Amino acid sequence: MRAFSPLFAGALLVSGLSFGAEPPVFEGRRIGTGTYESAAIFDVDNDGVLDLFSGGFWYPGPGFDRAVKACEPMYQDTYYDDFSNYPMDVNGDGYLDIVTGGWWGLNLSWRENPKGQETEWTTHLVAEVGNVERALFCDLDGDGVPEVMPVTNPVHIFKLKKDAQGKGAGGFEQFTIAVKGGGGHGAGAGDINGDGRPDLVFAGGWFENPENTYDMNAWVWHPEFEAPMASIPMLVHDVNGDGLADLIIGESHNYGLYWLEQGKADGKRTWTKHDIETRRSQFHDLQLHDMDNDGKPDLVTGKRYHAHNGHDPGANDPVGLYYYRINGGAFERVTVDYGTPDKHSGAGIYFWVEDVDKNGWKDILAPGKEGLHLFLNQGPAPVPPAK
Repeated sequence: MRAFSPLFAGALLVSGLSFGAEPPVFEGRRIGTGTYESAAIFDVDNDGVLDLFSGGFWYPGPGFDRAVKACEPMYQDTYYDDFSNYPMDVNGDGYLDIVTGGWWGLNLSWRENPKGQETEWTTHLVAEVGNVERALFCDLDGDGVPEVMPVTNPVHIFKLKKDAQGKGAGGFEQFTIAVKGGGGHGAGAGDINGDGRPDLVFAGGWFENPENTYDMNAWVWHPEFEAPMASIPMLVHDVNGDGLADLIIGESHNYGLYWLEQGKADGKRTWTKHDIETRRSQFHDLQLHDMDNDGKPDLVTGKRYHAHNGHDPGANDPVGLYYYRINGGAFERVTVDYGTPDKHSGAGIYFWVEDVDKNGWKDILAPGKEGLHLFLNQGPAPVPPAK
């Protein structure tokens, strides 16, 4: 195991005042030899121990030192056609399956868990929807089960079919928003207007979720901002604590990480841009998690290494994995890993955060073309005794 300290005992102030508390120490290691860009943490075999899953393999816990083949995703031009790994019991057998999608396969699909056995997973087609760079998973209708939204245009919503007991019935019902809108590189979900319903956010605006989510003619498109080549997801979060939902956005294929502050002027909604980073690139996946146990969500993200095969600005800069403490509109970067891609990690296109070792601190599973890396959060370094 590769230990990362004292690198993580310090944080870089990006904006605002220092937040004080010592950040946690992470211990990192490479898992297997795969170079898939999506990953998840869940109990594959229902033995009560969390396992790791990435692309075509899963790694039984707690050691994660053995790779079990699950499937063989299509490989095309340095990419595996596997741009999401979301655990969901699709067929109601009590075992979590994987929902995924791909750019070249032009479809949304799910891989059936063979009840934890070490045999190949069967892939089932959900629908042919066009190029899928990633999918969103969000409970749009409030029934406790996330809907699946592949990032496509037009916008499709897939609702899990359930049996009389409320278990997955092995398929999805497809709905397509009939109103023109959406599209572009970037998508997210969250309550923009404070009505209690998650809306859908895209690079050129947002779709307002109606009272009946499945009335496909009732969605309202608000073209209020432009965020070309935005991250997937674009995060909906009240950054400055003013009660209005803001947006946190990464530049997926350029330099930059920023937030859009929601405001009001002349009875209209306004959006004001604030930079977080200007000298680091390819922030493709963003997530909110409390990494330092202070009760506040932190922004977790990093570089997607060679997102466009080395053609993006900053493609050959060092890779990095970070979290940012957020305090009233100020961001403080804490570096989890940083360096050359032969030894260090970025964040891939779909990373996962979970307390895998059950020590009370959230860990990070970071996939990518530079390999799959697990970073175990050890909490703050012990304070040496006074002499």
